[in-house]
Amino acid sequence: MGSGADSGAGGAEPEADGDFLRGFGRQMKLMREVAGLTQAQLGDRVGYGEAQIAAVEQGRRIPKPDLIEVVDRAVGARGVLAAMKPEVAKARYPSFFRRYAELEAEAVELHAYISHVIKGLLQTEEYARAVFRMWRPLLDEEAIEQGVAARLERQKLFSRRPAPLLSFVIEEHVLRRPLGGREVWRGQLEQLLIYGHQRNVEMQVMPTEREEHAGLAGPFTLIHSKDQRRMAYMEVQGMSTLLADPKKVSPREATYGVLRAQALTPRESLVFIEKLLGEL
Repeated sequence: MGSGADSGAGGAEPEADGDFLRGFGRQMKLMREVAGLTQAQLGDRVGYGEAQIAAVEQGRRIPKPDLIEVVDRAVGARGVLAAMKPEVAKARYPSFFRRYAELEAEAVELHAYISHVIKGLLQTEEYARAVFRMWRPLLDEEAIEQGVAARLERQKLFSRRPAPLLSFVIEEHVLRRPLGGREVWRGQLEQLLIYGHQRNVEMQVMPTEREEHAGLAGPFTLIHSKDQRRMAYMEVQGMSTLLADPKKVSPREATYGVLRAQALTPRESLVFIEKLLGEL
């Protein structure tokens, strides 16, 4: 997508629900104190530093799911903290992106045209970190790591069963842009090959030399939900639009069909990426 939460870093700094996170932190602090533990002692038990525990309790840090689980057990919360994991997870994303993230995780089909930077769902950890570091104004290290963790969490979609049907049309120039440096670039191309060889994934490259191109209006993602709704998502500069009206979704579906016809076939595309890797 554009330079937003789904691919680039624009608007990607977690816009967490501050009241909710502070409430979660107070609950965690109360249970820790009832258990008779200091922040340092709890940190030792769960393998995190005292400063990290303090940041979560003060609502300044969005805890990872595994941290919530181990803290829940360590303080004897009996599942109270763990039950809040879904809401905490939502706080990892910018507010404008949260609904899309929910739909993406549950999609039975997802099809995306990528024209600017590798889609967040496909990014390696190193590529994602490089993209977040390029954002201006600069993000602090905590925000960068939270953004990277959230992006990697989304990739559970690739191992979900039953497997969703996924397809991607990627502009050639996106594949040739060495964001993060040569090694990061190489790792990203290798990951695309791995995904592209999965039976439920079709990866297609749109050659730069094409004289006919249906995607000049910009990137977008098509989502088919488990209840058979068909939607389209578009994002740019921290703003997003989720379309559910069939009259507005249908033209995007038609556009995507033409894009797939204009691009290299999935087999040709994998050969193209392999050749590009061989040139590095």
